[in-house]
Amino acid sequence: MDLQSGYPYSLVRYGLPFNYPRLNRDLSTDVLIIGGGISGALAAFYLTEAGIPAIVVDARTIGLGSTCASTSLLQYEIDIPLTELSEKIGEKNAVTAYHLCYESISALEKICKKIKAPWFDRKESLFVASYKKDLALIQKEFAARKAAGFEVDYWDAETIRKNMGFDAPGAIYSAVAAQTDAYMLTHSLHQYNIGKGMEVFDKTAVTDIAHTRNGVTVTTSEGYNIKAKHLVVATGYEASQYIKEPLIELRSTYAIVSERVADDDCCWYNDCLIWETKDPYLYMRPTMDKRLLVGGRDEEFYNPSRRDKLIHKKAAALKSDFGKKFPHIPFIPEFKWTGTFITTADGLPFIGNYPAMPRTLFALGFGGNGITFSQIAAKMLTDIILGKKDKVQSMFAFGRGE
Repeated sequence: MDLQSGYPYSLVRYGLPFNYPRLNRDLSTDVLIIGGGISGALAAFYLTEAGIPAIVVDARTIGLGSTCASTSLLQYEIDIPLTELSEKIGEKNAVTAYHLCYESISALEKICKKIKAPWFDRKESLFVASYKKDLALIQKEFAARKAAGFEVDYWDAETIRKNMGFDAPGAIYSAVAAQTDAYMLTHSLHQYNIGKGMEVFDKTAVTDIAHTRNGVTVTTSEGYNIKAKHLVVATGYEASQYIKEPLIELRSTYAIVSERVADDDCCWYNDCLIWETKDPYLYMRPTMDKRLLVGGRDEEFYNPSRRDKLIHKKAAALKSDFGKKFPHIPFIPEFKWTGTFITTADGLPFIGNYPAMPRTLFALGFGGNGITFSQIAAKMLTDIILGKKDKVQSMFAFGRGE
């Protein structure tokens, strides 16, 4: 599957920081992870920390799927607002999902400290009403988050104008958010895990999976076999090849990154993450090296050729979107790219067993919370393999809501 195109900023900046071997022999292990992006790397980390032998394989060069195209925002807010999610899955479950994402940000910070990776930067975030008609949503959402115990403030139009310099009818300011670099964090996790004895193979495509009551055996394109007690599928959007039901929808998104901005010009109130209520929503943040990242302008289709033809047009539109809010900040685009992402009906990931595939677990974090969902999945799947049960597992299970 063609997952991204253009010049993703992290890939251009860091290139290929590490090399990983191609599998050239038969192996056996407790857990085989298919997918070496951020989801697979986090799953491997939690398994390593739990002392569970595991192996990672990826059909591509490590990180060159969706991970390198990630815009790497870390927010506890799910793509579907808390109030709307409450209507879909019940208030208790919705609040729990939001709190899990909230706690995930701190968990990712601790992971970065443990593996000595400088890819975590604490931020705040601003959720802005794009239009007057969205003000009621913002006010209702603020009340719901406040009642759920989140650290939020309501900003009226005057406060927004004073703090940010642009006009908007209202916004929610959240004290907890962060940014990372999904591509480099993935490599840092793999290097840490390798140091603990884990093997990671790239350019190793799985072409067949045989399931038994006691485990799985996968065969690679070069004819090698890997036997495992459990299989973890962490291939992100490409997992759709294994899922028969219409549970997910592929879409296309776009992003641009500017040249470095002078310190005097950058940036706005506390350099917070900014995102809007309109659908598809616009989002922006400064990078850790004083560039500006703007993303959005999504399209409701997955067609690589059609998607790629829109890169220049979408980049120009994103630059214009930024300029309307911050006309005084110079924005000279340097990198632009497009990628594929997935939405689900309730905005939540799919984590856990898939009935049609025995001894197989999925770690599928989608949407704007892909990284936080991946952390949640990594911890949850490790607990499942260890035999621990958690009531929240059912919230993310296949077949939920049936």
